[in-house]
Amino acid sequence: MNATTRTEAEAMAGDQMLGSLRIPPHSAEAESALLGGLLLDNRMWDHVADVLKASDFYRYEHSTIWTAIEALILANKNCDVVTVFTQLQSMGKAAEVGGLEYLNALAQFTPSVRSMRGYAETIRERSLSRALISVADEISTQAFNDKGVPVAERIDIATSQITKLLEGAPRDDWQDAQQGMVELLDHISAQSTGDEPEDFMATGLYDLDEILNGGFRPGQLVVIGARPSMGKTALALTIGLNMALEGKYPVGMFSMEMTKREVNERLLSMKSHIHLTRVQRPKYLKDFDWPNITSGVELVGRAPFAVSDQTGLNINQVRVKAKALARRTGLKLLIVDYLGLMSGADPKMPRVYQLEEITKGLKSLGKELGCAVLLLAQINRKVEERVDQMPVLSDFRDSGSIEQDADIVIFVHRPHKATPTLGDEWKYLAKASVAKNRNGPLGYLDLMYVGENTRFKDWPADQEKPKSLVRTKGGDL
Repeated sequence: MNATTRTEAEAMAGDQMLGSLRIPPHSAEAESALLGGLLLDNRMWDHVADVLKASDFYRYEHSTIWTAIEALILANKNCDVVTVFTQLQSMGKAAEVGGLEYLNALAQFTPSVRSMRGYAETIRERSLSRALISVADEISTQAFNDKGVPVAERIDIATSQITKLLEGAPRDDWQDAQQGMVELLDHISAQSTGDEPEDFMATGLYDLDEILNGGFRPGQLVVIGARPSMGKTALALTIGLNMALEGKYPVGMFSMEMTKREVNERLLSMKSHIHLTRVQRPKYLKDFDWPNITSGVELVGRAPFAVSDQTGLNINQVRVKAKALARRTGLKLLIVDYLGLMSGADPKMPRVYQLEEITKGLKSLGKELGCAVLLLAQINRKVEERVDQMPVLSDFRDSGSIEQDADIVIFVHRPHKATPTLGDEWKYLAKASVAKNRNGPLGYLDLMYVGENTRFKDWPADQEKPKSLVRTKGGDL
């Protein structure tokens, strides 16, 4: 090897060594300029505090000085070189950051106070870049860890880590009344003339939509509660399929209790009007059933309705999978069937805390994706001991967070299911109660439950409802 070749080889080796010792992205100049600007003009705090937090600073001394400035400003105290130095002394950090000498240097560093917002955005951007590098390293470690952790779970963890990068950043989202009224007037005007679509999604059940002032709205958490076998899933599927077919709204369903095939069998039975038993056992199908079967398959097949039957999901997994579906097809209604089969991020925590984490997480997810979330939940057994067996808000199992976080709560009760000795005239009657409606009235309504097809519909106007009250063990119906 000649001298030239040896020099080139050494240079390449040096470049490789420098590559392995890359300095994390940061801007010491922007950090110094921003802190110096705050020392000179405390009013600049309002221009940068919505962008940054202490952990965004790369240099330890800058993060510490930011913390001291923040403590003073939030306490409505003057913030300058001397007061910040005093605050650092009380924190036991003055010597660690270079004392008065370094603070004075910062105060002289600022090129332009007017550029403070730009400095803050630069610091935040570099902070996110460092976080991305850290997450990439963790993902790489997880990718190599093929012992004991399924690859699907590793992918969920990786996706969740990436989506969390942009969470928690402070934002300036204040809107003054004048701007709010102008935007609202434009919105009302556009909807009144039909230039803009209405911001609610009809459920397809007329009486329910009347109580809900049109239907569900993006960002709402809607809970359907009932005892087992009262029709929670049937009502959710009825609403979901109505929205997908009539409103053309993309619908996603987490079916943790039924398989995809079972959900699709119900959807087909609902639209073909073929008894669910014959759909599940095709040998009982008659020749005259097939035209309805094929038309039902074609109709449901056109619906933007996606199903996932993975069971035992926690709130983080639901968030990741829902966001993936929203990116792929859009999402306006997310059905979660059901709360009892979900777990919190930490299954070792008490169940009450897990449920609170789930309901708050679903509410936040709905707002983030701009979709309504329809959550199914079971009611405790005590409701069966009461005279009036229609559930109330206090009947939810294990948690008051359901009642607290939900925008709308709908209870379903079928008298014939609760008391099979009732006459045949009660067979199709289902009673529903809108027990919570954050932005509208409460009310009761009667629905028709068609058990052969596991679907709900409005009670026909020309059909008389059962009037007789039957005394039962639980009381009057």
